[in-house]
Amino acid sequence: MVPRSVVELPKAHLHLHFTGSMRVSTVRELAEQHRMRLPQAFTTRWPPKLSGTDERGWFRFQRLYDAARACVRGEADMRRIVREAAEDDAAEGSRWLELQVDPTSYAPFVGGITPALEIVLDEARAASAATGTAVAVVVAASRMRHPLEARTLARLAARHAGEGAGTVVGFGLSNDERRGMTSDFAPAFRIAARAGLASVPHAGELLGADHVAVAMEHLLPHRLGHGVRAAEDPAVLHRVVREQVTLEVCPTSNVSLGVYPTLADVPLRRLLEAGARVALGADDPLLFGSRLVDQYESARRDQGLDDEALARLARGSIEGSLAPPELRRRMLEDVRTWLARPPGR
Repeated sequence: MVPRSVVELPKAHLHLHFTGSMRVSTVRELAEQHRMRLPQAFTTRWPPKLSGTDERGWFRFQRLYDAARACVRGEADMRRIVREAAEDDAAEGSRWLELQVDPTSYAPFVGGITPALEIVLDEARAASAATGTAVAVVVAASRMRHPLEARTLARLAARHAGEGAGTVVGFGLSNDERRGMTSDFAPAFRIAARAGLASVPHAGELLGADHVAVAMEHLLPHRLGHGVRAAEDPAVLHRVVREQVTLEVCPTSNVSLGVYPTLADVPLRRLLEAGARVALGADDPLLFGSRLVDQYESARRDQGLDDEALARLARGSIEGSLAPPELRRRMLEDVRTWLARPPGR
């Protein structure tokens, strides 16, 4: 019997980084256009072999990410990335995309962080109308920079806070979890919260359940980027479930960075059995060679999840999203329709 198509399963995509969302063909074309040399990992050895479990491995990951980001040299490039991210998500059945961006990286080419963010938001509105996939934005600060810079970004995000496509809906904290003190970024998250933005920091991938607890204590998250290692501590996992914190689990990212040896070892089943709300994400398809639908296919193939469980994952992504209530209601109804349809149709 032909299984139900995971492409046709309505879903939301909550964990996708701006630079990392690029198609490999796009980064190659931008490099050629701007006369830049790409590492072989993007030319003849894609996708790259990575590991983030030690300093050397993370340095290689970051070097490749920086090489891709350096190819983004202006407004046209930025708009292309947003448009293609929306197109790719639409092709995979994603009805709502929250694209995570740190405008600091692109500010030098467009006149500052404010125009950089406004370009992304403007193209998000246009791409939403063109593709049917609504694109909102999460502004993310970097752990590698001073916490005062995070406050600046939080104020910028607050000025563009809204509901629906082409607005800022959340504030995040990304990059190497092992750097910086999480508590130092709490003031930035308070600024964002006062503007009604959701707290969506990274925690619990490179560091374990203890860091999930730290992030929950200081940043009061609505969701956690990754959060998968909450499975290592029953008390922490119980708190995640009790407080209904959605976990943005990115299986291919976990394996590519050496957190788990295989896709079957990602504790997705354990999280679901504990009652956690899980939303699958692709993280950085440019670096990991795997998009959103691949995560659902892996859940079916490597975790042995049936269609009811896949529908639960889709519902988790929708319920954990910051999409407007009416859009969430329609998507949830369409998930029920998908599940009610006989397999193979």
